[in-house]
Amino acid sequence: MGRNWPLRQTGQGLVLFFVLLTAISVFSGCGSQAAPPTYRVGILDGFTPFSAIADGFKAKMTELGYVEGQNIIYDLHQVDVDLAVQQRVLSQFVADQVDLIFVFPTGPALTAKAATRGTDIPVVFAMGSFEGTGLIENVRQPGGNITGVRTPGPEVVVKRFELLCELVPQAKRIYATYNISYQANQPALEALRPAASALAVTLVEVPVTRVEDIQADLQARAASGDIGMDAILIMPDDLSQSPTGWPLISRFAQKHKLAVSGGALYEAETGATFSYIPDYVESGKLAAVLADKILRGTPAGDIPVATPVETLWLNYRKTQELGLTVPEELLNLATEIIR
Repeated sequence: MGRNWPLRQTGQGLVLFFVLLTAISVFSGCGSQAAPPTYRVGILDGFTPFSAIADGFKAKMTELGYVEGQNIIYDLHQVDVDLAVQQRVLSQFVADQVDLIFVFPTGPALTAKAATRGTDIPVVFAMGSFEGTGLIENVRQPGGNITGVRTPGPEVVVKRFELLCELVPQAKRIYATYNISYQANQPALEALRPAASALAVTLVEVPVTRVEDIQADLQARAASGDIGMDAILIMPDDLSQSPTGWPLISRFAQKHKLAVSGGALYEAETGATFSYIPDYVESGKLAAVLADKILRGTPAGDIPVATPVETLWLNYRKTQELGLTVPEELLNLATEIIR
């Protein structure tokens, strides 16, 4: 038996060694966790008057637990009405293999959809009009790699028109200039024309391709004996609302004492009589909720498109300058009254 004792001791030692090794492995495994992923999100702000959308997006992402510089990195680019630059930015996002692209409004969203075709990079848009644009398949099932927050283009334009007619009932010629290349305009016009006809209002349509065309048209009207309009309706495009196009229209309206139905918040603050628009910050927040679902594994194309609340910003000071009487129901509808 004496000769077997060392062997038994050696065997027991080996068993004890393996038990200890297993315990260390188990406890080491319990104490360590895989590092959380750091997501890279490319943001294309395609129209700087809507920049608060990006602010709303980032703020909501923070609420949802995404801390910039820790578990999420944003690559934000602001590009106004320059398709070539937008395409370069989006191509770089694709080359960088970002985890998600957030983009607004409609035109850049369509460009993003094309740029990511054939990739698995999801796209979330805001202020996107899908009627007649091919941006999505439908609201419930947008399809492909895309979802987002819509702006109900035709309905919003018709509502702006109706509010303008309510505020200026004597207006029988309403001016509407628009970029013929901007995809959201045609569906809006198709809804607007019968609405104008029903109210016996002439829609003075001025199709353009450049801001310079707007300038030339307004100059010709100013030089004539009759400017040919009683009020102005801003269409949902990238020329009449641009930082160069809008001031031309605003100055013309100021000079000729015309009411203007705006399509962006800053227009109500800089000369429009009112603006009827989706809430920018809310649009960004709704987009963040969609982005969170995507980053957690839900395919973008399976997530229904969200619709933000529309808001009325009434420039009451401007109505007084024009000698307009604001109906009580319009005052009650206003989200914000600028005095």
